[in-house]
Amino acid sequence: MDQRISIVTLGVADLAGARTFYERLGWCADPASTGTIVFFDLGGMALALYGRAALAEDAGFADTGPGFAGVTLAHNVGSPAAVEAVLDQAVAAGGRLIKPAAEAFWGGYSGYFADPDGHLWEVAYNPFFPLDDKGRVHLAPPDQGPD
Repeated sequence: MDQRISIVTLGVADLAGARTFYERLGWCADPASTGTIVFFDLGGMALALYGRAALAEDAGFADTGPGFAGVTLAHNVGSPAAVEAVLDQAVAAGGRLIKPAAEAFWGGYSGYFADPDGHLWEVAYNPFFPLDDKGRVHLAPPDQGPD
């Protein structure tokens, strides 16, 4: 298996409401979206929104309801001020602040919000993983890591 993720799919209770939330964050739904699934092009991968019950059925897995699932999504930004701004934007769009932004034990600055379905997002400034001019994170300095 190649080392990559192609699509992250979030099971949602209200597809239209979830789409509206992400659009309020400034994201644009891809034209490949339909009445049953919404895609957001993330520049080399995609985020999909799909009905929670239908997603569980498709996977052959019991839908145990919302709650911590041991997974978070992360959105890295270029400064501590940008962390604050994105968290504020998420709350204004209908998200819920879970953990206010603060200095992190690992040397960065981060906070958490939940989208309307409870999916956890970390918003982080990590001085050790710089962002390139396209906003892509580099786990090693750009001149040392793979592209």
